[in-house]
Amino acid sequence: MELILKQDVANLGFTDDVVSVKNGYGRNFLIPQGYAMLATVSAKKVLAETLKQRAFKEAKIIKEAETAAKAIQELKIKIPAKVGTGDKLFGSVSNANVAAAITNAGIEIDKKFITVLGGLVKRLGTYNAKIRLHRAVVIDLPFDVIAEAKK
Repeated sequence: MELILKQDVANLGFTDDVVSVKNGYGRNFLIPQGYAMLATVSAKKVLAETLKQRAFKEAKIIKEAETAAKAIQELKIKIPAKVGTGDKLFGSVSNANVAAAITNAGIEIDKKFITVLGGLVKRLGTYNAKIRLHRAVVIDLPFDVIAEAKK
């Protein structure tokens, strides 16, 4: 079944992509949830025209995303966390913590666009996060998890 995505769907595609999925997934989940619509001939023609008109605006959006990427890569992110014995953390550090650290530095970014490589961080050290600012602009951001200062 061919569908046109109305919004980004994790592990499937981005907005306005034409994707091929199994019938049940499309009919029972994507279409009822409003994530996609059937890719009929007329819908594909409308999509092609929309993409043509949007190409000009897309260049400007990509340029803004690249500017934000440069600003984010210049940041030195240090996330303080409570530490138990050795270097084990109480709890863990996730994409929400990385998003909060970037926001504290003055750049607004949603946590759903950040992926901490290796999942949740449970020890002190240096780790990497992948940040998707645009489908064409994805950056790696190293960050440090440090021990929280004792009071």
